[in-house]
Amino acid sequence: MTIAAIEDSKQSIADVTHELLLEADSVPDPRHQACLDQVVMLNAPVARSIASRYRSKGVDADDLEQVAYLGLVKAANGYRLDAATAFLSYAVPTIRGELKRYFRDCAWTIRPPRRVQEMQGSIAAAEPELIQRLGHVPSDEETARALGTDPAEVAEAASVRGCFSTLSLDAPGAAEGGTSLLETVADAEAGYDLVEDVHRLTPAVANLGDRDKRILQLRFCNGFTQEEIGHELGVSQMQVSRLLRGILETLRSELAETVPKNG
Repeated sequence: MTIAAIEDSKQSIADVTHELLLEADSVPDPRHQACLDQVVMLNAPVARSIASRYRSKGVDADDLEQVAYLGLVKAANGYRLDAATAFLSYAVPTIRGELKRYFRDCAWTIRPPRRVQEMQGSIAAAEPELIQRLGHVPSDEETARALGTDPAEVAEAASVRGCFSTLSLDAPGAAEGGTSLLETVADAEAGYDLVEDVHRLTPAVANLGDRDKRILQLRFCNGFTQEEIGHELGVSQMQVSRLLRGILETLRSELAETVPKNG
């Protein structure tokens, strides 16, 4: 039965829902499932209304509605006629619970700790009432007082609001001229790695003798071959090779001692 047909018959949606649930309880499939499907269709506007309250959290509206419908389907299948509550009194918390589980388990692009997620949900629930009462967006201190918690926890939780959705790198940047976010991201710079390597190597090289330092300079700064280094120092190419290998092994050993060990 459609909503228009219900209006024509002067029955309320709640009454028709109850009749359908009574029938579903007394008949086998496929009629049983058909009755439950009609219950879902009749009460779909309620699910959409609940989903709309979560649209400010950065999740696509269609996704929210699908989750709300899933909660409604679960409510229709789980409702017991012998319960003291009306169907919507059971369905509304079920739909809300499904939406909250979706945000908790699926909607995070970057998943913060559970305690932060729960605090963020508490803030979102309390904020509308605080805005209405205070006449402005509450500060972290005002929110913390309302929730009975520490302002630092409120600030930490509020900082994860952007974790539900992220901007595409193709999105326009803040600067004028059509620049995309991708164009504002710094390119990888090999020079930074070089600076770090030099910083780590400096104390290790400082511990070498003058001849070893000279060999390193000729080989890696001046670009000399081992044979040319031998002529410069008055030794054979084979001796230069052995000396260079020993120098590099010494440096590797010292550098390995400066690398923090995991665990």
